[in-house]
Amino acid sequence: MAAFILAVIVNGYKRGQESCLEANLIAVCLGHLEATQLCDPPPEPLFLQWLCLCLGKLWEDYLEAQIMGREANASEKLIPLLSEAQPEVRAAAVFALGTLLDVGFDSGKGVCDEEFDDDENIVEDIIIKSLLDVVSDGSPLVRTEVAVALARFAFGHKQHLKSVAASYWKPQNSLRTSLPSMAKFHDSGTSIVASSDMGSLTRASPDSQPVAREGRISSSLQEPFSGLMQGSPLADDSSLHSDVGIIHDGVSNGVVHQPRPLDNAIYSQSVLAMFTLAKDPSPRIASLGRRVLSVIGIEQIVAKPSKSNGRPGEAASASHTPLAGLVRSSSWFDMHTGHLPLTFRTPPVSPPQTSYLTGLRRVCSLELRPHLLGSPDSGLADPILGVSGSERSLLPQSTIYNWSCGHFSKPLLGGADANEEIAAQREEKEKFSLEHIAKCQHSSISGLSNIPIANWDTKFETGTKTALLHPFSPIVVAADENERIRVWNYEEATLLNGFDNNDFPDKGISNLCLVNELDDSLLLVASCNVPTLSRASFASDGSVRIWKDYATKGRQKLVTGFSSIQSQKPGASGLNAVVDWQQQSGYLYVSGESLSIMVWDLDKEQLVKSMPFESGCSVTALSASQVHGSQLAAGFADGSVRLYDVRTPDFLVCATRPHQRVEKVVGLSFQPGLDPAKIVSASQAGDIQFLDLRRPKETYLTIDAHRGSLTALGVHRHAPIIASGSAKQLIKVFSLKGEQLGIIKYHTSFMGQQIGPVSCLAFHPYQMLLAAGAAGSFVSLYTHHNTQLPR
Repeated sequence: MAAFILAVIVNGYKRGQESCLEANLIAVCLGHLEATQLCDPPPEPLFLQWLCLCLGKLWEDYLEAQIMGREANASEKLIPLLSEAQPEVRAAAVFALGTLLDVGFDSGKGVCDEEFDDDENIVEDIIIKSLLDVVSDGSPLVRTEVAVALARFAFGHKQHLKSVAASYWKPQNSLRTSLPSMAKFHDSGTSIVASSDMGSLTRASPDSQPVAREGRISSSLQEPFSGLMQGSPLADDSSLHSDVGIIHDGVSNGVVHQPRPLDNAIYSQSVLAMFTLAKDPSPRIASLGRRVLSVIGIEQIVAKPSKSNGRPGEAASASHTPLAGLVRSSSWFDMHTGHLPLTFRTPPVSPPQTSYLTGLRRVCSLELRPHLLGSPDSGLADPILGVSGSERSLLPQSTIYNWSCGHFSKPLLGGADANEEIAAQREEKEKFSLEHIAKCQHSSISGLSNIPIANWDTKFETGTKTALLHPFSPIVVAADENERIRVWNYEEATLLNGFDNNDFPDKGISNLCLVNELDDSLLLVASCNVPTLSRASFASDGSVRIWKDYATKGRQKLVTGFSSIQSQKPGASGLNAVVDWQQQSGYLYVSGESLSIMVWDLDKEQLVKSMPFESGCSVTALSASQVHGSQLAAGFADGSVRLYDVRTPDFLVCATRPHQRVEKVVGLSFQPGLDPAKIVSASQAGDIQFLDLRRPKETYLTIDAHRGSLTALGVHRHAPIIASGSAKQLIKVFSLKGEQLGIIKYHTSFMGQQIGPVSCLAFHPYQMLLAAGAAGSFVSLYTHHNTQLPR
């Protein structure tokens, strides 16, 4: 509370800043930061957050305080907080570091202060390097503050950054074609245009003079983009921003100076970081990234996405939905008490064990309260420009301080009735799941009916890539290669919603997962096969976006989004991200054409582990155990399988190669039950291998399911049944003993249903229900013989 009050005193109030500086507030706050890094137990995150905000507000635009902060080595005490578990602390630390950066002009600084500039360069070098390390942080709040800090840095060093950026737009450089833009670069009277499918326009000007009027975008060219950037920084209507944010060199008041240049490598990495932000999975942060690029003379106008097909019952795409900005998840927890009061609650296991039903951590989303800020985009950079006429007002402004103040405006008590209602709903779902788990485990399974109980024409031109069945509602969610997502009620045969996962030109879907399925579930959508920046050390993608209210027409909202892959193999043309979600641990496992398996903690919104593998092959399948919260199985392109445990120092438990032919592992899953080491692996060659990884030298059961055409594998979470799909338009169903229970294939009879080459299979977690997607547009649902869906 004391840190909060002091932050209020110094917030934009020069006399307050001067008084607190005289009272040695910098030393007091830094002393607390230093002490908290040594104490055990760890300090209260809310205290760390407000220490950072207090420092940032104290020296924000106050040169004397910035000098004292640098002399006190404030950056060295703030940088360790960039790895804190709570995203709010990391974001506040980024804010404090960013406000230490020199914007490039100040009336109290002389141009020839060489000694000051030397010290300043050392500090700026340290700060920028630390900020570049968190450009791909899992939290949108953190990345937003990084964008704001980089804008300040870009303003002070724009001439050097412009020259570096210019080198990336030369014809021989492929970086320009990898960006979602059309680039027009003016260099010594020449212009270079690079186009892409996104139809964006980018202009880079390395000159120190303002871009000439004739070099600006004509009104006729702007007309197709009118209204495009509504609510984004580039769409501001003020006269200062009328030419899509062109930032002129020179200021209208104050003493002008240019900071001494840093190493060229820092400038190169900073430019690449700006491009990374401009392609951020979060639309709001991507617009901020483009705004940062405009500071160094590169401007992007993103073209309108293609309109919705207008099919009956389908909602407009996500880009047309008026989201409340990026719905800030408050690091996926509410800050009512300043710490994480909620826990993960896992789905019941097979057979049920109460230890997995309580006391575990869970991800929870938080809708921002409108009273926290006037803007609906609370917690993200303010899109409104400053009111002054200086260039400084054109920089994006941080709102982490205003957003954090909302904690003290919330009632500390109350909400008991809502919590009781949520608990009652959860208990009802747990009871339902436990009852159906018992039925799945003890029922005699003779196979699945060859006649589907429901057929859904998804209208996907490229076929269905992946699908999932909701555990507690008669809902199937499907997605295609173009990342179109559609939600269907199979009992009422109605389309509930349809939207686009993103508007980038490079498309590809990897997987759909449900987060918090026992609560108001969130839909996790993982993208894959996204080309990377050819020269970017920040090349990272495998974008993950998490949506809420995805089953309500036109109401889907983006909760969070981040790039999940931080490294890739040399020469890889794309990422082909492979992901799986583990509810018990709150971990998202991600790999593909990379050098390791990355472990993201969605509670912390942070990459917490990276498990390297020596295999020269890429990961083609991942399966996280839904019973044992630390175990993960990975299948590789050469047919090998490995078991990992994140609790062990070396991660790798065992490795084997069950498939004789060198064909990639198409599907992989832990077997139903509590045995932690039994796995089912399916190869593209057509064989299905049953492994006990405690005896990895040989498989204990082999099924030759399909000859060279296996395309999909489905394993029931609780029932002893698996299914495999083939490119030859058939599905086979097997027991865990290898007995073939049935076959689903094309029939020419009146009641027969044609199925195309099978692309995905998904079992209902608690019912004997199978969803099958194919290269055609149909998704079909099959159930047990002589059974009906429970209502």
